[in-house]
Amino acid sequence: MDSCNSSLRASSSPFDCLIFDLDDTLYSSSIGLGEALKKNIDDFLVEKCGFPESKASSLRVELFKKYGSSLAGLRALGYDIDADDYHSFVHGRLPYDRIKPDHQLRNLIRSIPQRKIIFTNSDRNHALTCLDRLGLNGCFEQIICFETMNPKLAESTRPDEFPVVLKPSMEAMRIAIEAAEVDPRRTLFLDDNVRNITAGRAVGLRTVLVGKTVKSKEADYVLENVKNLAQSISEVWVGGSEGSNQQVNGTRIDIELDSIRTTTAVVA
Repeated sequence: MDSCNSSLRASSSPFDCLIFDLDDTLYSSSIGLGEALKKNIDDFLVEKCGFPESKASSLRVELFKKYGSSLAGLRALGYDIDADDYHSFVHGRLPYDRIKPDHQLRNLIRSIPQRKIIFTNSDRNHALTCLDRLGLNGCFEQIICFETMNPKLAESTRPDEFPVVLKPSMEAMRIAIEAAEVDPRRTLFLDDNVRNITAGRAVGLRTVLVGKTVKSKEADYVLENVKNLAQSISEVWVGGSEGSNQQVNGTRIDIELDSIRTTTAVVA
């Protein structure tokens, strides 16, 4: 098993940890997974909630703008939607085969000496599947995901008892910082969403807006592609300490990957 263990932490670097968003950050939006997800959400609204097909797309957009996601909006409006059922429906039908192994990205991630963490609004199974498809299994020591931000959701006795927590809410950012046990001032946060970047900066994270070419006032750095990280933010690799024991242990995540490979339906 290749665990992507890094050898040394860059003691002279201003960063102790890098936190990466997943979707449209570690892989390009151009592969169309986002569009497929929108279609699946529309289908869920029609098939599971009984909304007219003609109104599904506009409702999805409205729920996203007001609540951060369709699931969050539906539960806030009183629909008793089980999060696992929702994610199984909208992610289980995704064309994951469009995500190809990215050896260049893997080599980049392997070269980063600091701690590396995933922070996504998606559920854990989706995150693990995407990382596996990219060839990045074992490259991150922790995945902060939907389940991390919403640990009590399954215990709710009514849909609005525990509001769904997602980026870019301040609560989501607080949970992520606490779960990762990082100093936000020494943590680099990479995301493709301006609202998420704005929230990250508000809690003290150093921020990188991915997928853009024009400098943004909300971000400390802008990257057209995450694979440009070394050229644009070389201070990540500055220095090195022989005494550091901050290494990535991918064993637990790899075990979970082996599990979901046999249980997650992937439809091309």
